[in-house]
Amino acid sequence: MAAPASLPDLDAFIVELNRASAQVILPLFRADHGLEDKGGAAGFDPVTAADKGAEAAIRALIERRYPGHGVIGEEYGEDRPDAEFVWVLDPIDGTRAFIAGLPLWTTLIGLRYQGEPVLGSIGQPHIGEIYVGDARRARLLTRDGERILKVRTGVPLHAAIIATTDPESTFTQEERDAWSRVRAHVRLARLGCDGYAYAMVAAGTLDLVIEAGLKSWDIEAAVPLLAGAGGLITDWHGVPVGRHGGRVVVASNETLLGEVLPHLALEGA
Repeated sequence: MAAPASLPDLDAFIVELNRASAQVILPLFRADHGLEDKGGAAGFDPVTAADKGAEAAIRALIERRYPGHGVIGEEYGEDRPDAEFVWVLDPIDGTRAFIAGLPLWTTLIGLRYQGEPVLGSIGQPHIGEIYVGDARRARLLTRDGERILKVRTGVPLHAAIIATTDPESTFTQEERDAWSRVRAHVRLARLGCDGYAYAMVAAGTLDLVIEAGLKSWDIEAAVPLLAGAGGLITDWHGVPVGRHGGRVVVASNETLLGEVLPHLALEGA
């Protein structure tokens, strides 16, 4: 799909959205964040005043600047989801890390154009990082400036560094078995990074991320970012994820993806 002509302006705007959300979130990090449990009988599913406040701030800024754009967010649902431009928001991806005081949570902001992801950002304001990308390029913005992002290439599966969030709570037993098969073939595995792991693949420090049960707002921001850094995001069959969640593989290159997919094969799937 061709990128919209307004992409440079929207790129600058997504950085502005990150900074606006950071102003809401940072005063509540490692402070009284107003924890609620929205899971009920389904189990612990935390949400904080920072989640709600950050999404509200992002939505308000979008409404002022681009009133015709749609928004889909984890906390406040859908508004004009069939618009030509639709923002997809997860104000704090990794709320469990946030409430534990661990700086592994991120703000995920994606933009669809005519139904497909074209721009995305992963922000970690406590560390002072904003990862931004589209199909042309990806870059990291820090307090010291910016640099281009490129995935690491030429790493076989046996030498790979991989990640997932929490195999005990996010995978079914069959999915957990598949993760264990992959883990048995790699050099190093890390847990609990949530969306920050996607940024690390783009930055060339991780090689592979495996997840399941994702919503669109959990992954959509990473799709154009990884494309711009030279990586790719597919389902467990190797089909590009696009605007969909579910079972996801974030890989630094096609060769590594080809090595890992047989280990992720599920019976009947």
